[in-house]
Amino acid sequence: MSQTILITGGCGFIGSNLVAFFLRQGFRVRVLDSLARPGSEVNHLWLHSLGYDEELTIIRSDIRDAAAVESAVHGVDGIFHAAGQVAVTHSVLHPREDFEINALGTINVLEAARRQRKPPLIVLTSTNKVYGATRHVPIVEQETRYMYGDERPGISEEQPLDFHSPYGCSKGSADQYVLDYARIYGIPTVVLRMSCIYGPRQFGNEDQGWVAHFVISALKRNPITIFGDGKQVRDVLFIDDLINMFWTVWQQHEHVAGEAFNIGGGPEHTLSIWREFGPLIERISGQQPAVAYGDWRPGDQRVYISDIRKAHERLGWSPQIGVEEGVARLYNWLLREHPQLSQMDNA
Repeated sequence: MSQTILITGGCGFIGSNLVAFFLRQGFRVRVLDSLARPGSEVNHLWLHSLGYDEELTIIRSDIRDAAAVESAVHGVDGIFHAAGQVAVTHSVLHPREDFEINALGTINVLEAARRQRKPPLIVLTSTNKVYGATRHVPIVEQETRYMYGDERPGISEEQPLDFHSPYGCSKGSADQYVLDYARIYGIPTVVLRMSCIYGPRQFGNEDQGWVAHFVISALKRNPITIFGDGKQVRDVLFIDDLINMFWTVWQQHEHVAGEAFNIGGGPEHTLSIWREFGPLIERISGQQPAVAYGDWRPGDQRVYISDIRKAHERLGWSPQIGVEEGVARLYNWLLREHPQLSQMDNA
């Protein structure tokens, strides 16, 4: 009999890719998603088009609804908790809603799992924002980017947590609760503190999903705003590499339960968000959006690069898809999907 997993936020960017992967591996998959985020309806229809009607169940409900979460969790073998409020800017404007979705929603998942006869594996999609501004890490300015001044390969899991912004607080709280449920209740949990993930099925906007947002803007010839000077550096990870990490955790979680991993492109897959990304998208698409510059946003890091050595050493995982190849794949997917994108709000 095939195993059953629950993917919260399964109609989102990461979630829908993960749902499709597990269906293709022969799993039964439940999805819990409110379909509130722009683009989730498109992904919802796509999941139904894959031809797994008997194996796929999509529950349209909110992660804040404890009873709905309890029902969705019942009898599953694993939970990939990807539902959440995803934008720092939204959290600043609506901190209570941000807390209820990210922190309280995670408690709903954990408590539902704790009440199962055999608690399932729980994998949380956390964020690099739990490390805050990394204020005590030296930074130097170069012509097209900021970089760490002490030649470190990136931010490791040993970096002290510093929840800078309501979003950092809510995701950081969820992160710590998930780890503590492994210690206190013996539930197998793994936390993935993710950097910038990009790829097909991502409908990015100004507040979140900047790689897709910039590529979509180039396709639609829309102007964009760069907050800060465009030299901010991020490590970026293509969605297929992230899915491979999820699969690796599923297969090896007995060895890493109760642990957190920083997951991103690492030092080999970095670029500055505009001074280097702008020329890249121009090479790929032959066009570049008009750009205006705005003030720095709260909690924005000048540099964030994940130190991914722990994931490689403990699980044998490392990214395989380079930045230029990955962005080209995203661009080509968006070209095929452009008729749908042109009809979407906030695309």
